[in-house]
Amino acid sequence: MTEPVVELRGVSRVFDHGRVAALTDVDLLVSEGEFVAITGRSGSGKTTLLNILGLLDRPTSGTYRLDGASAGDLSERRRSEIRGRKIGFVFQDSFLIPGRTAVENVELGLQLAGIRRGARRTERARDILAAVGLSHRLRSRPPTLSGGERQRVALARALATRPSLVLCDEPTGNLDVETGEQVMRLIEEVPGDGSSVILVTHDPDLARRADRNFILRDGIQVDGAGG
Repeated sequence: MTEPVVELRGVSRVFDHGRVAALTDVDLLVSEGEFVAITGRSGSGKTTLLNILGLLDRPTSGTYRLDGASAGDLSERRRSEIRGRKIGFVFQDSFLIPGRTAVENVELGLQLAGIRRGARRTERARDILAAVGLSHRLRSRPPTLSGGERQRVALARALATRPSLVLCDEPTGNLDVETGEQVMRLIEEVPGDGSSVILVTHDPDLARRADRNFILRDGIQVDGAGG
């Protein structure tokens, strides 16, 4: 039996010297190529959980294993290295660098993963942009792209390193319905290439498109731990 990509066991996160519990004893298993939606009302702990999964924050207690290796107690340098190689991010805002072309923005993700500048890196960036339908926009800069195109560049950047885990935080929140649908269809294709996808959303229609819905209420898991 293969190791799960994500394994959280008894994860809690408290703030304000223990007076505020954002997460309490959360368990979550995500298999390779699985698509999981995390849902819950505002303040339910979705963002805190996403930050822990993305190695942007640490649990106060409990364990987090990524690809079978402990990820919760590593040095900041090591966490940054793993984040660059194993985790892709797609946020509500694309967070592209305005002065760089689409290719250069995707190459930046590859650079953070330790891939040196050269023909191989540029070719990978071109290939992944073509895969999201942007082969005609390689040299375009973000201010000249539509909102949907910017999100597709962001998705290409997230996928360029062939990560184990892709974290999507309300990726269609700033898009109109038709454009959002185009982006969601691309996200739905990602597990077919082997990466696991975790989608944080408040939209029940988007959540229903996932393989499984992990529900949080006041920092406590209600359903969908997996395993």
